[in-house]
Amino acid sequence: MYFILTFTFNCLQIVNPPKDLKKPRGKKCFFVKFFGTEDHAWIKVEQLKPYHLHKEEMIKINKGKRFQQAVDAVEEFLRKTKGKDQASSHNSSEEKNRRNSSEERGKQSAGEEKRKASLSEGKLKKGTGEGKKRVSSVSSERGSKSPLKRTQDQSPRKRGRPPKDEKDLTIPESSTVKRVMTGTVAGFKWPPSVSEPVKDSDPHFHPFLLSQTEKPAVCYQAITKKLKVCEEETGSTSIQAADSTAVNGSITPTDKKIGFLGLGLMGSGIVSNLLKMGHTVTVWNRTAEKCDLFIQEGARLGRTPAEVVSTCDITFACVSDPKAAKDLVLGPSGVLQGIRPGKCYVDMSTVDADTVTELAQVIVSRGGRFLEAPVSGNQQLSNDGMLVILAAGDRGLYEDCSSCFQAMGKTSFFLGEVGNAAKMMLIVNMVQGSFMATIAEGLTLAQVTGQSQQTLLDILNQGQLASIFLDQKCQNILQGNFKPDFYLKYIQKDLRLAIALGDSVNHPTPMAAAANEVYKRAKALDQSDNDMSAVYRAYIH
Repeated sequence: MYFILTFTFNCLQIVNPPKDLKKPRGKKCFFVKFFGTEDHAWIKVEQLKPYHLHKEEMIKINKGKRFQQAVDAVEEFLRKTKGKDQASSHNSSEEKNRRNSSEERGKQSAGEEKRKASLSEGKLKKGTGEGKKRVSSVSSERGSKSPLKRTQDQSPRKRGRPPKDEKDLTIPESSTVKRVMTGTVAGFKWPPSVSEPVKDSDPHFHPFLLSQTEKPAVCYQAITKKLKVCEEETGSTSIQAADSTAVNGSITPTDKKIGFLGLGLMGSGIVSNLLKMGHTVTVWNRTAEKCDLFIQEGARLGRTPAEVVSTCDITFACVSDPKAAKDLVLGPSGVLQGIRPGKCYVDMSTVDADTVTELAQVIVSRGGRFLEAPVSGNQQLSNDGMLVILAAGDRGLYEDCSSCFQAMGKTSFFLGEVGNAAKMMLIVNMVQGSFMATIAEGLTLAQVTGQSQQTLLDILNQGQLASIFLDQKCQNILQGNFKPDFYLKYIQKDLRLAIALGDSVNHPTPMAAAANEVYKRAKALDQSDNDMSAVYRAYIH
């Protein structure tokens, strides 16, 4: 069964979920595979649109590369399926012809034997008239002593022929139907509410639509990115969203009240997705005007961080640096003043391990629960709900946050004790920042040596370094577009903290140190509030 998800323009196929994956509560939904990504999700039945009936309409509406890739994947699958059907049909015809020929030969042979038996019986009747009577008499006497034999002889069914109802059960199914029922959708049953199916030439398609991605109850409740929890060899645990699009499934939002502090580039996208997924969210931002948009979307307004924490069960925070993170917790009307036993605080800021450990200690000392959960990504990934979340601290709180993490990210890792997530996040951003500086260095070197920067990008995109990050950042540079997706000042801050982390364990970080100097030069050129790709300007001035 193949469908289109109209909100995100994805193409899907209904499949059987893993045995250990529980179906979400609420409205009836089905487990699907997304063509083009091979991801999976739970989708509500009223959200399905049949692929054939709506393909052209969706193609006109959506010109995205990802949707076209999904359409191509479906078409390729259908071509292969059609080829298999034709081959199977041809084989079935040959088998039927062979069976008919065999049956004809069998009938002829049976007729010949019947004629021979009739001739023999006629001769026997003529020669043994009296003997027949004696034999019949003896048989009758013996028959009274053998009820089993008499019962068998009286059976109305002829030997070798099944009863009519049994014969009906042996009628072979068409190859297409058999494949559908025994393949990935085996065991699937449509709910009683399903109306008469739309007539379509392709038996794989069902009349239901995958209309918006999931959350009709809250304007456009996003998809249930059902999580799979897996233990890794390192002992860490990852929670992976089954789907790779923020609004791609149907999750069951937690009934806990959620607070969120900090509506910057990352925080804004996170809050938007929490609301879309049906969470009850109270927001606060140092610049209050930024809250207005979210209030319109259904969020509640908190006047201070302390008020948000005191009125919510779980409060998330995402701010710029260690100083801002400490001020938010320890400052006037800060988080700490709202902490009571059982209150939960989740810090999503990218800071150093010492800072996050200090914050954890003061929160726990008041009876609160603490989790660090910095995120890897950028503004676009935040908006799309595709962040990678690195968590550490209170394991129970981590699990309580599962529906929130599903809403904001595609994958979440639990890394153990407080401080581990901060360290891992700094290492990730150290690699990313160093790579960005190298990209800028390569493009400027190409320019000064008379080589085409566009050709360099084309070559890189065809090689092992090809990635969305590489392509987007190079396009930024070639187009001179440095609108921030990840502030340059923040990647420089993370490089500085990563170098300090290396120093704390006496580990050399010469590549990060060199990249850090280039970013510092870019900051001196007033590029702090531009995208990290503006580090390019440090090489051309």
